[in-house]
Amino acid sequence: MSSTNGRTKTLLRRRRSHALKPVEIRGMRLEDLSAVFALGQRLFTAEDLPTLYRSWDDDEVMQLFSSDEETCLVAERDGRIVGFALGCVMEKRRSAWRYGWLEWLGVDPAFKRHGVATRLVNHLTARFIEADARIMLVDTDEDNLDAIAFFRKNGFGQELRHVYLSRNLDDHPKAIERRKVSRNGD
Repeated sequence: MSSTNGRTKTLLRRRRSHALKPVEIRGMRLEDLSAVFALGQRLFTAEDLPTLYRSWDDDEVMQLFSSDEETCLVAERDGRIVGFALGCVMEKRRSAWRYGWLEWLGVDPAFKRHGVATRLVNHLTARFIEADARIMLVDTDEDNLDAIAFFRKNGFGQELRHVYLSRNLDDHPKAIERRKVSRNGD
C-alpha cells in the first residue's frame, strides 16, 4: 500500500509540475490592464472580501501600473491572464529602508493550488530585491485564513493586527441636506 501511495504522489507531482510549464510569469503590459481588472472583480467580491471589494477599481490598477510598472506582474497561459501580483516600492524620507509592498495578489480559481501565486510572489520578491527593498510587506483581512496561511508558508511573519473602521455617511445630516438640495435643483 505504501508503494501505491508513493507512486500516486509521484504521479501527482509530475502532473502538477507539468501543469505549471504553460503558465508564464511576466511583467504586466498596458494591454493586460482590462484582463487584470476583470479577474480582480471576479476574485474580490463584496460577499467574500468586502474591504478589498471597496478598494479594487480600474483606477487602482492603472495607478499602480503607471507608477510602479516594474513591480506589476501577470501569470499568463495560452494568451489568457490567470493571475497577477501588483506591488510598489516605498521609500521613507531620511531613512535607508526601502519597502516592497505586495498590494494585490490574485489567481484564477481554476489555477489555485498549482503554484501560480507562489511563483508570482517569488518573481515579485526578486524584483523588490533588485530595487534594494529591505523588507517586503503584505496585508490581508484577518478572516482571510487561506491568504494568511499562504503568506506564512511563503516566509511572511511578524503579524500585526490593524483595525479597519468605516463610517457610512448616508445618514449624516450634511449628506441628507445635500441630497435634498440636489433633488430640488434638478
